[in-house]
Amino acid sequence: MEKLTEQEQVRREKLEKIRELGIDPFGEKFERDSFAKDIKEKYQDVEHDEFEKMDDKVTVAGRIMFVRKMGKASFFTIKDKTGPIQIYISINDVGEEVYTLFKSADIGDIVGVHGKVMKTRTGEVTIKCLEYTHLVKALRPLPEKFHGLTDKEERYRRRYVDLMMNDEVREVAFIRPKIIRCIQNFMDSRGFTEVETPVLSTLLTGAAARPFVTHHNAQDLDMFLRIALELPLKRLLVGGMEAVYEIGRTFRNEGMDAKHNPEFTLMEAYLAYSDLEGMMDLTEKMFQTIADQVFGKTTYHWADNDIDLSGKWKRVSMTDAIKEKTGIDFKEIDSLDECLKLAEEHNIELLEHEKQYGHIINKFFEKYVEETLIQPTFLYGHPIEISPLTKKDKDDPRFTQRFELFIGGKEFANAYTELNDPIDQLERFESQLKEKDMGNDEANDIDMDFVEALEYGMPPAGGIGYGIDRLCMLFTEQDSIRDVILFPLMKPNIKE
Repeated sequence: MEKLTEQEQVRREKLEKIRELGIDPFGEKFERDSFAKDIKEKYQDVEHDEFEKMDDKVTVAGRIMFVRKMGKASFFTIKDKTGPIQIYISINDVGEEVYTLFKSADIGDIVGVHGKVMKTRTGEVTIKCLEYTHLVKALRPLPEKFHGLTDKEERYRRRYVDLMMNDEVREVAFIRPKIIRCIQNFMDSRGFTEVETPVLSTLLTGAAARPFVTHHNAQDLDMFLRIALELPLKRLLVGGMEAVYEIGRTFRNEGMDAKHNPEFTLMEAYLAYSDLEGMMDLTEKMFQTIADQVFGKTTYHWADNDIDLSGKWKRVSMTDAIKEKTGIDFKEIDSLDECLKLAEEHNIELLEHEKQYGHIINKFFEKYVEETLIQPTFLYGHPIEISPLTKKDKDDPRFTQRFELFIGGKEFANAYTELNDPIDQLERFESQLKEKDMGNDEANDIDMDFVEALEYGMPPAGGIGYGIDRLCMLFTEQDSIRDVILFPLMKPNIKE
C-alpha cells in the first residue's frame, strides 16, 4: 500500500474525531428534495430584497468543492449531479458544535444542507444553512489541476475524479444517455422492436474484424465475443419480427486510437420489405431528429470542420468518387492485371488476399477519397469482395447494394440491401474461407445455421449498423472516443 501523504494522514485523524462525536464518517441515508441547478434557475430572477418576504426552504446534498472560512460565518460551495450551489453557514444559525464540525470539513467531503434560499448582494443564489449534516469523509484530497492535456491519461484512468473536476466531462456523461434514449424513441415510433442477442458465439461472423477469444469451461469450448449483431437479428426477420434493432456492446481485437476502442457500442437495425434507399432515409431522419430534439441545432464543429446535418445528404457511388479524385473509372475496367498495374503505379501495397478487383478499388477509395468526405455523404456501390452479406447490384454483379455514411472523413454507418438468397450466401461464405486460407484473419466463418434460416425464406430487407460512440463524438463535438466512453480501455498503471 502507498505511504500516506501528510494531507491524507490529517484527513484520517479528522475521521477518528468525527467518529468520536458519534457520527458515522461514511454516512447514512439522507433525504433531499432539491438540486442545485433547479434552485438557481427557479430563483435567478427574484430580486435580492424579495427574499426577505419569502421563507422558501430546501434540502440538498453534494460534495464540497470550495470553502471560504471567515471566523463565525463562512461560505462554501457544494456540487451535486446538476452542478454547484453556494452555501452560507453561520455559528448563529447552526450553533457552535455544528459550526465546529463544519470547520473541520475538507474539500471533497460530502455533506447535506437544509436551509433557506437567499441571494447575496452580488446576486448569487445561495442557501442559508440552518441544518448541516456530515455524510462522507473524503480521505484523499481532490487534485488542484485535473483538466490539462498532460493529465489526459490519468483522467481516463480515474474517471471518477475527472467527473468531479471537469464540468464538460460531466455534461457529456449525461448527454450520451439522452442521445441513446432519443434513438430508442425514434426507432420505437417507427414500429421497430428493440431486442437482445447473444454476446458469446462459437463462430466469427457478421463483420470483417479480429475477435476476442474466451473459453466456456462447462462445455470446454472456445468462444468469441461478438464482433457484430447482424446474423441473429436477421434470423428474427426470418421468424417474422420484421423490424428489429439492438444497441449493445461489441468487441473487436484491434488497436486503440482517437476513433477506436476495442469495446464499443453498436446499433444494428433491420427492416423487412425495405432496401438501401430506405436505410438512407432512416439514417438521415434519425440524425436530424437527434439534432433537433436533444441539441436544438443542425451544425456541429467536429474533426476541425463545421458539419451541417440539415437537408438532403449527398449520395455518390464508390467508383464515381474515385474517378472524381483520380480520373480512373473502375466501372470500365474488367481486367485484374490492369487493376494490379494501376495499384502499382499509385504505390498501393496489397496483401496476397487483396489482389482482387474489389479489394483494389477499396484501397483506392481509402487512399484518395475517404478523408475528403467531410459533409454527410452516403457512399454506395461497394465491390462484392468486401461485402459478403450484401445483395448484388442487379445491373452489375461485381458490386453490391451497400452504403457507408461518412462524416468528417470517418465512417459512421454501414448499410445493406440484405442478401436473402441462401445459395448465394453460402457461396460468399465459402469465398471468405478461401480468403482466410490466404491470410485474411478478419474473414468470416461459415454459419450453416444462418444459411438454413435463409432457406426458410427471409423477406427482402434493408439493414444498417451505427457506431454509437462515434455518433456521440459528433454530437458532443469530442475528438476522442475516450471522451464519450466513461471507462475506455487503458493500459494498466503499474506503480513501483
